[in-house]
Amino acid sequence: MTSQRKVVVLIVALTLALATAACGGSKEQSAADQYAARAQQEVKTQPQPQAAKAPVAQKVDPGPGEGDINSKPKIPQQAGNPPTKLVAQDLIVGKGPEAKDGDQVSVEYVGVLFKNGKEFDSSWGKQPFQFTIGGGQVIQGWEQGVLGMKAGGRRRLIIPSELAYGPSGQPPKIPPNAALVFDIDLKKVNGKS
Repeated sequence: MTSQRKVVVLIVALTLALATAACGGSKEQSAADQYAARAQQEVKTQPQPQAAKAPVAQKVDPGPGEGDINSKPKIPQQAGNPPTKLVAQDLIVGKGPEAKDGDQVSVEYVGVLFKNGKEFDSSWGKQPFQFTIGGGQVIQGWEQGVLGMKAGGRRRLIIPSELAYGPSGQPPKIPPNAALVFDIDLKKVNGKS
């Protein structure tokens, strides 16, 4: 059981215990009280989830069509086998606020398939995309990969399938078990550029 579910169970159990007590429950510990006490003890003894750590991003020189933060990047075809772990490469290092767990960020991005370089999504020409880091709104590769970026920066994320859409893929554009490549421009962190 995840820590979040245990907290929900604890809240429900405590609510039931309080309701029983308010209705003049017996002096003996009710089943709800016993359950609440057990749930509370389990939550205390379980390891608490740790915030994701920012990846160590390697600084790389931007290739042709990647060095201008105000232009849609052209992601080059990747060589070799897809990675088994997240790869983060800073093409342009920003000078603004750093993205941390819990921050709302605004980004521009281009996504291509690792296998053939085919673009499957882009925010360019639309509104920048906003999400909260750690909020479960995006794939794990983004949750981890945007951490530590600074506003005004461009980072390439090469994401293994396990941190993307896994065995189900995202048909019709993303096949099952597909590694993905994103160039992400961090525009704002909590409204600051």
